[in-house]
Amino acid sequence: DRAATGVLVLKALGLLGTMGLGVAALGYGAGLAAGALWWGWPSTKEDAWEALQFEDEGDAREAMGRALSGVRRLTEHNPGNRIPAPLAQRIQRLCERLEGLLDQWERSRGQLSLQETFHARHIAISYLPQALNTYLSIPPQFATTKLLTNGKTAQTTFEGVLAELETKVEQLGDDLASQDAQAFLRHSEFLTQKFGPKDIA
Repeated sequence: DRAATGVLVLKALGLLGTMGLGVAALGYGAGLAAGALWWGWPSTKEDAWEALQFEDEGDAREAMGRALSGVRRLTEHNPGNRIPAPLAQRIQRLCERLEGLLDQWERSRGQLSLQETFHARHIAISYLPQALNTYLSIPPQFATTKLLTNGKTAQTTFEGVLAELETKVEQLGDDLASQDAQAFLRHSEFLTQKFGPKDIA
């Protein structure tokens, strides 16, 4: 909705702190839920899928891995064919990028700030699962044809959420890569100074 979009704009301008991305994701989720509830969904019947709810506790790698595995399984199961094939592929690619970020994080000599570490964990553990859960509560026809209060369909809004998460994951990866490149450059310059050609008097 407009509030979530405003949060993302303020975040991009550097005017919001650590919670900006989370507030935006939750804002989008609230917009999706509001649209669904207005039309009487979800019903009171038990869902055909297990809700994606994960605890942010213990080892970060394990917690993020469990969450990404759950998102993958639910996307592959695709209850009620609510997720179009292109959207399912995009969700799976985002999971792959997050797993790649975890591998890079483990190998890297760089460090993510406290804020960026918070974002990395919560993209996998809460932002992506919650957005997918909320989207799946909306019937496919409603999700693709009815406009929400932000002037977009639920599917288009969800695609916007994925785009924001994709951009953030890429930014985190670039941050680590930049730190590693600088470390490599410093080491290379040290070796050049130590073993490089010396002037002959």
